[in-house]
Amino acid sequence: SQAVVSTQSTGKRRRAARDFPGANIIMDQFSAKPKQGRRRIGLIVEKAPARPHYPVLNLEGEVIGEITSGSPSPCTGKNIAMAYVDNKYIKNGTQMQVQVRKKRYQATKVPMPFVPTLYYNPPKK
Repeated sequence: SQAVVSTQSTGKRRRAARDFPGANIIMDQFSAKPKQGRRRIGLIVEKAPARPHYPVLNLEGEVIGEITSGSPSPCTGKNIAMAYVDNKYIKNGTQMQVQVRKKRYQATKVPMPFVPTLYYNPPKK
C-alpha cells in the first residue's frame, strides 16, 4: 500500500535535518517530479460499488491502478471511489474500467471533492 505524507505533517526544521524515521525515502518523494508513478483520482463507477484493492483497468483491459476506497454516495446517488492510477490516466472524463469480482464496470475520472462544499464564507473586509 502507498502512504502519503504531506509537508504540513513534517516540520520545516525536521525536513531540513532529515532526522525522522524514513526521512531519506520521504524527502526523495517530496522532491520527485509529479509525472512519475501514480496519482490519486476520483471515479464514478457504473452499477456496482468498487471496494479497496479492486483493480482499475484501461479500456484495453490492462491493469493501470488499484481502488483505495469506494462506496455508494447518498449525496450524488452514484457509486464513487478513489484510486491510484498511472499518471497518463488522470485527465477528467477519462474512461476506464473497474473489476468488481469477476465483472468489469465502466468508470469515469471525475474531479474531487465529489460534492462541492457549500458552506457560507463571509466576505473579507
